[in-house]
Amino acid sequence: MRRLLCAMIAGTVLFSAALCEVSAQPVDASTFGALRWRSIGPFRGGRTVAISGVPGKQNVFYMAPTDGGVWKSDDYGRTWNPIFDSQPTQSIGALAVAPSEPDTIYVGSGEGLQRPDLSTGDGIYKSRDGGKAWQHLGLRDAQQIGAIVVDPKNANRLFVAVLGHPYGQNTERGVYRSLDGGATFERVLYKDENTGAATVAMDPNNPQVLYASMWAARHSAWFSDVFERQELSGMYKSIDGGTTWQKIAGGLPAKIGRIGISVSRSNSNVVYAQVDAETPALYRSSDAGTTWAAVNKEDRITGRGQDFAHVSVDPSDENIVYVANTSTYRSTNGGKNFTAIKGAPGGDDYHTVWINPENPQIIALAVDQGATISVNGGNTWSSWYNQPTAQFFHVITDNQFPYWVYGAQQESGSAGTRSRSDYGEISFREWHPVGTEEYGYVAPDPLNPNIIYGGKVERYDARTGEVQEVGPILNWRSNKVYRFNRTAPLLFSPADPHTLYLGSSVLFRTRNGGRSWDIISPDLTRKNPGVNSSLGAFSQIAAKRARRGVIYSLAPSPLRGAIIWAGTDDGLLWRTADGGRIWRNVTPPSLTAWSKVAQLDASHFDTNTAYAAINRFRLDDLHPYIYRTHDGGKTWQSITSGLPNDASVNTVREDPVQRGLLFAGTEHSVFVSFDDGNNWQPLRFNLPATSVRDLVIHDDDVVVGTHGRSFWILDNITPLRQLAQQHEAQTRLFTPALAYRIRWNQNSDTPLPPEEPAGKNPPDGAMLDYFLATPSAVSIEIRDASGTLVRRYTSDDKPEPVDPGVDKPTYWIRPTMIPSGEAGMHRAVWDLRYPSPQSLGHDYPISAIYENTPREPRGAVALPGLYSVVLRSEGRTFTQPLRVKMDPRIPLTPAQLRIQFQLAQQLTAAMNKSAALAHASSGPKQRERYAGLNGQLARLLGLVNDTDAVPTAAIMTAIKAALSQLQGQ
Repeated sequence: MRRLLCAMIAGTVLFSAALCEVSAQPVDASTFGALRWRSIGPFRGGRTVAISGVPGKQNVFYMAPTDGGVWKSDDYGRTWNPIFDSQPTQSIGALAVAPSEPDTIYVGSGEGLQRPDLSTGDGIYKSRDGGKAWQHLGLRDAQQIGAIVVDPKNANRLFVAVLGHPYGQNTERGVYRSLDGGATFERVLYKDENTGAATVAMDPNNPQVLYASMWAARHSAWFSDVFERQELSGMYKSIDGGTTWQKIAGGLPAKIGRIGISVSRSNSNVVYAQVDAETPALYRSSDAGTTWAAVNKEDRITGRGQDFAHVSVDPSDENIVYVANTSTYRSTNGGKNFTAIKGAPGGDDYHTVWINPENPQIIALAVDQGATISVNGGNTWSSWYNQPTAQFFHVITDNQFPYWVYGAQQESGSAGTRSRSDYGEISFREWHPVGTEEYGYVAPDPLNPNIIYGGKVERYDARTGEVQEVGPILNWRSNKVYRFNRTAPLLFSPADPHTLYLGSSVLFRTRNGGRSWDIISPDLTRKNPGVNSSLGAFSQIAAKRARRGVIYSLAPSPLRGAIIWAGTDDGLLWRTADGGRIWRNVTPPSLTAWSKVAQLDASHFDTNTAYAAINRFRLDDLHPYIYRTHDGGKTWQSITSGLPNDASVNTVREDPVQRGLLFAGTEHSVFVSFDDGNNWQPLRFNLPATSVRDLVIHDDDVVVGTHGRSFWILDNITPLRQLAQQHEAQTRLFTPALAYRIRWNQNSDTPLPPEEPAGKNPPDGAMLDYFLATPSAVSIEIRDASGTLVRRYTSDDKPEPVDPGVDKPTYWIRPTMIPSGEAGMHRAVWDLRYPSPQSLGHDYPISAIYENTPREPRGAVALPGLYSVVLRSEGRTFTQPLRVKMDPRIPLTPAQLRIQFQLAQQLTAAMNKSAALAHASSGPKQRERYAGLNGQLARLLGLVNDTDAVPTAAIMTAIKAALSQLQGQ
């Protein structure tokens, strides 16, 4: 079949045929298995619904961002650690801790919310050891699980509220019961294929009594409409442990939507229900649900019920009740009056309130900004600036050095952060908002890194922090002429950096920074896309609110400014070759209405090649769709071989250096193709299985924006580029990427404590990648341009000894770099240093990083220039060139750098000599003299080595004196 496909392609596209011939089989994953992603933050939490503490362990909490996995804190929220990253999904809607077995945790995947940016899950999971190991239990087709409740006396008895598919009908909906810890599930409450269970609540004093909310809702294929069949929704009660259920009606509206339920622990007859209806209200029952009365109809308490429908009762007082909305509110009189106890202007948006049943002063909130905990009844709260769970829609980088990474963060605004820090790790010092709305694109000015555009459109000036509205339409939500999506594409032309494009129903263009705009296209969307069939029983309701689409993706050609590709969210593809005067419909015939063109990428190698990521998730279709054209859109080929069946594709990008090397971001991971998309392979490694909404290639790095785990970078993809050219699994030394001489850590103040959240910098030095077909002893040599040995590492090297009397915790210390001799791919790192001098004393600098602080003194820093890397293994020798460049921000001339280098080498030699003399000394006074001189030389070496600057006269005088003292002996 593969040969037939390649033959068909070969008939029209010679380039693709050649790639098929070269790469008929996927590349052996072990040849690039040492690559790793690094999280760079920002550490600002994202939308979270599921949260729970642990009765009896007041310091322990679990929380689960909606697409960020499960996290655990054992210090009241001071630090959070991910415990679910090895699992195949990160989308979470519910979690519950078994009160009788606090190490037993149940997790329901899928957000459990009807949101336009939601992700789905694949069922329910369980851990019996506090999150160390997980087991998948079932309910794989649930997609959205809204709640889990566990019997307080029996950890094996639980109930699960399954909301079901957000975009289509399915029968795996309703309330499920398990009596054997999730080994089997029985559906005990079911309405139909359109009505799911939004929540389930248990009487804390009688686990045989349960309440459930059934909700009939369906999300539209367009922007953000949610359609309800309120006559199918309702509240139900069971008094026999979930075997039979009775619909509750006394006093509740006839037609209702989503409902949140809470049963009082201090008085089980008191039940609260947050009811979304035509007139939403907080209801209270004083007779265990038989009759109900509305106690509060304030919009701030009951509004936006599709987003917020949560209520919690204080375990010690049935009249103290909490409601989560744009703020968290507390009432002390049974819901009649509320006071906001946590919130902010602009709305933090709260979803869940968990109260410790043994100590109601301990409260945990799940909020659009993450998780926050109070131990004093809400007077103060823990930070959510310690959770790298931000939700991004797109990602982009700029032209600075080091480059910055930008995106708009759902619920919070915008974020820009350095790809590497001058302080050894990427912390709050490197992060800054950039004035963009929470769901827009960010477009840094290619000609001025201080100017950043975003949204629809704001202009941010980093020098002053000023944000100015410069868009063509001032109120896009109410505009009647031009339609906009929340994530309207906004990007500069890579071929003409003066030109900025903005997509709505038409394409806008500015060439003067937004002072004026031109329209360069007609309406590019379908005139009548209709109502998608997946709406089913909601079609008639949807037809009354049917909408047209928008331009959802843009790809200006990097080769020719007049060529622009455009895609719509209602399933059309367009191309102009004359800057927008004439547009040609180049839609693949298979694209139906509302097949969202999620991302387009125009080739860096020819003007007729483009790639399209098509996402049909909103049509209840999770299958992957990527299309490729090599003839300007006249014909398209589907290229999805190797992608999982449930891998909805959000983005596809072509490597700008190696033709045929492609990257794709899906709802669960990143994939790579070495043959122009004919075959795809996982590139996940240590990346959590979160939604990858966008990715870009910057120089030698792949940068991804996730919708739940912030930004990640895959450093140095040059091995992938080389494997695209020749990928036999044989021992080899990859050609190293360009290495920059950058200072590891310039911090001169007290280091950040390990508890302070921070992202990782790239490896400190030159990355040396190699592959061993079989296990073998290894040596790696770095030689300068004259062939002189600079540094040598071997697989037989021993770890650098740690002084048993060291006066710092050893968790600061960087492990010794020892190249591996195991079979497979490995990445060694040369720190661009010559060997360390012989020192009679060692210490660790104040510029310390947790688990990454090198021992001092260190050797001279290598000069910029050409080096060679020599790998010896299996009796064979492999040699590759390595170029080292200077940090472009440093103004020193080559002559000045050489003076610095020569001084460092002189001091290193002097240290070696003084150490030898000390060891050879016969008397204590003489040994003490040479040891003191060795320490003095070490300090001077540090002054020369630690900064790229011309040594001062005082330093030079001290060096001459120390060297003279040694020469005089």
